[in-house]
Amino acid sequence: MQPNDFKASASGRCVRADRNYYAFVPNPLPPALTPDWALAKLVSDADRALSELSGISRQLPHPQILMPSYVRREAVLSSRIENTQAGMEDLFAYEIDESNQRTSDVKEVANYVKALLYGIKRLKELPICNRLIRELHTILMEDVRGGQAFPGEYRTTQNWIGPPGCSLADATYVPPPVNEMQEALSALEKYVNEDTKEPALVKCAFLHYQFEAIHPFVDGNGRIGRLLITLYLCSHGALSEPLLYLSEFIERYRDDYYRLLLAVSQKGSWREWIEFFLRGVTIQANSALEQATCLITLNQSYREKLGKKRVPEAALRLVDHIFANPLVIPAKLASEWEMSFPTIMKGVERLAELGILEETTHKQRNRVYRASEVVAMLTKGA
Repeated sequence: MQPNDFKASASGRCVRADRNYYAFVPNPLPPALTPDWALAKLVSDADRALSELSGISRQLPHPQILMPSYVRREAVLSSRIENTQAGMEDLFAYEIDESNQRTSDVKEVANYVKALLYGIKRLKELPICNRLIRELHTILMEDVRGGQAFPGEYRTTQNWIGPPGCSLADATYVPPPVNEMQEALSALEKYVNEDTKEPALVKCAFLHYQFEAIHPFVDGNGRIGRLLITLYLCSHGALSEPLLYLSEFIERYRDDYYRLLLAVSQKGSWREWIEFFLRGVTIQANSALEQATCLITLNQSYREKLGKKRVPEAALRLVDHIFANPLVIPAKLASEWEMSFPTIMKGVERLAELGILEETTHKQRNRVYRASEVVAMLTKGA
């Protein structure tokens, strides 16, 4: 890392951490950012899109129908930024039978899902803080590559960012040394939980940059940083449920994402980063809303197909269930729902007769049924 590249920055300072390298220490938040009408419009557009997305839950027979699949989508796309090769269908298959997967990639994605769901639940007891962040990291890194890199513990040595195989001296970016890292994390925790004048979405963009600039873990910083976006928006009421998959936008414009984060450190280019972040929120909230509308329409069409007379007890419940879990193992579902296997099968068979479910294994036992239309809609683009 060349200190001259950071001379124009108002976002932090370079320190000589050793004879052989420099590191960057970000200034405490918030930065000096002068708002104007153009920025106010971007904030307004993003707020409105998030509000409409949050309101979609009021159109659902059960608000939890969409949330599991949206969380999975965010997990798949956030992990893909780190070059993890696992898709939505891989994750569906893993969740119904973990023994079927021979790749660690899908385990990494599954861990992201667990961490995000854990974080949403934990927010009822804890604010976003260093304790919660370490807990999330423990879940994220369990039994995966990089899992030996001190899960749940902030680093005690220097790390760096750069091309594969580069040395510390040749790195593109070197986060703060350990002592400065600890001070920066304490300041970030305080900032996140205090009342400030900036809008929640702008503050969220500040938070994401700052966490990535501090880079407090040996591995998993990118995924934790993106996970914190969703948790922050939910904790501050900008989202009623974790229905935003912002990582799709970040993955699509990955080069811009990394370039703009680095530009904040090198040049203090906060405005460009905030604009990128707000546009991403607007685009992805609108995309999620469009998909949710299609899924609701499909759910309603399935209910109409079932009709109102002689509907098996499990059938209507299955119609909602397949939008959260489009692969169904009747024997497993009977145990989870505490229903008899014949009761579950009556519902499955009705949905199969209507073409909503199809049996995919052609086995006598442990059959798997697939809601193909739902799978196609949920996996589009992911």
